[in-house]
Amino acid sequence: MAAPRRGRGSSTVLSSVPLQMLFYLSGTYYALYFLATLLMITYKSQVFSYPHRYLVLDLALLFLMGILEAVRLYLGTRGNLTEAERPLAASLALTAGTALLSAHFLLWQALVLWADWALSATLLALHGLEAVLQVVAIAAFTR
Repeated sequence: MAAPRRGRGSSTVLSSVPLQMLFYLSGTYYALYFLATLLMITYKSQVFSYPHRYLVLDLALLFLMGILEAVRLYLGTRGNLTEAERPLAASLALTAGTALLSAHFLLWQALVLWADWALSATLLALHGLEAVLQVVAIAAFTR
């Protein structure tokens, strides 16, 4: 994982390539997740008797999750590429927050469709993998 740099210095590169790949994959997947969840909320509000207060709550949580996800991916990418612990630790904390919001869409919505379950479970799996790799990267950076 750590390869020596060529050139004047003999320092090693500690940035995690698998973590960076997961950040990229997670960003792409979240864009699709956001659109699919927004469309499913719209579908559920039209087809089923979806209570208005839950509709507003789910939409607000989805947009909050989008903001947190963008900040999380920015801080994670920045922390990984600059080999800085603080942005990566902040990204790890935001990963826990977005995982909790993903669990809301997986378990605690007023109506959970099979597609909701599949999309949210996949997002939770990505967050779990990222969290493990973030902890490993932070440990490597602090040595």
